[in-house]
Amino acid sequence: MKRRKNLAAGLLAGLALLGSSAGLADLYLDAGMTSESAAAARIELDTRPELEFLPSALSLRLATGLLLLQGREGNHNAAWLATPALRWTFGEQRGVFVEGGIGMALFLESRHESRELGSAFQFQDRLALGGPLGPGEVALSLTHYSNGGIRSPNQGFEVLAMGYRLPL
Repeated sequence: MKRRKNLAAGLLAGLALLGSSAGLADLYLDAGMTSESAAAARIELDTRPELEFLPSALSLRLATGLLLLQGREGNHNAAWLATPALRWTFGEQRGVFVEGGIGMALFLESRHESRELGSAFQFQDRLALGGPLGPGEVALSLTHYSNGGIRSPNQGFEVLAMGYRLPL
């Protein structure tokens, strides 16, 4: 339990330091449910580097953060995330968008609810659809976690979530 608290405190402190430099990153928060019907929450900082060789409708987003998973009977789990994604924006710069990416997650435990993940390292496949709302944007995302067959068993799980990205 102490290891979990130390990891969470360290990650949140790192996120706070990274986000303290105005304009470097956006804050992204989401909440949802896993395929095991457990509550899930994610907090990330993400940035969009300027890449002139990409078409104006296509952009790259780089994010890092923390995934928190509620478990029954106190068997909660958490993961550090590294989430790159390509985003296609329809219409204007702040229009409706579709986003997809393959990242990685490093979990505290290699088990979540009834799923045996096989390893703490998991790939993270994410698809999202969203658009502008107020100063930020809202998105509905589906994320799949799996070790990609690196180690058995490979009983991945999904998270369906609604999130909000707020410019810092």
